[in-house]
Amino acid sequence: MDSNTTNFSDIFKSSFLENTSSFSIVDSLLGLGLSFLIGLFIYMIYKKTFKGVIYSHSFNISLVIMTMATALVIMGISQNVLLSLGMVGALSIVRFRTPIKDPMDLVFLFWSVIAGILCGAGFLLLAIVGTIVIGIVIVLFGNKIKVENPYLLVVKYNNDRLGNQIESLINEKTKRFSLKSKSIIQHNEIEVTYEIRVKENDSAITSEISIMDGVNSAVMLSYDGNFTA
Repeated sequence: MDSNTTNFSDIFKSSFLENTSSFSIVDSLLGLGLSFLIGLFIYMIYKKTFKGVIYSHSFNISLVIMTMATALVIMGISQNVLLSLGMVGALSIVRFRTPIKDPMDLVFLFWSVIAGILCGAGFLLLAIVGTIVIGIVIVLFGNKIKVENPYLLVVKYNNDRLGNQIESLINEKTKRFSLKSKSIIQHNEIEVTYEIRVKENDSAITSEISIMDGVNSAVMLSYDGNFTA
């Protein structure tokens, strides 16, 4: 048999056994353990700084798993160039259908992925320092910066002449407002939507408008990318 001929046994030995011999259980456990601790740190920072309407515990848990899974993938592809190319092709078909409504959620996702990459690549000290610095920045900005979310005021009334009175009251009770929409529905009922900035979270304006003669309803909605009554 020709000495240059490569059989299945040679391929098996050169690919599987060599990769197994270069695999370090201690380094892998250290990388996975650190990625788990960093994931827990991200978990606590997200829970502490969450400012949304509905807290998602499952999303927060997924940050921990994503950090560890990313570290595991990087450990695998760092041992073999061909495997890394195949992994890139395989992961490119993955599509995430869950919408990210809060930009900060996207920041935490990238943070988890980057921390996992650093842990998997062996840059443990950089992962620790970077995670601590990012966590401190998020906590400081999250606690000191207060974002004033607008409100949507939806008013339904029958008499078109009430429009000026309603706007005068809104102008008196709010910092500023703007008309977003105005529509006429059945039975000549008028529905208007205003974007308003209230004074010190004062929602009493809805009560004052609702008691006006000719007003059928007045509803104020908090708006931060989602509608929540």
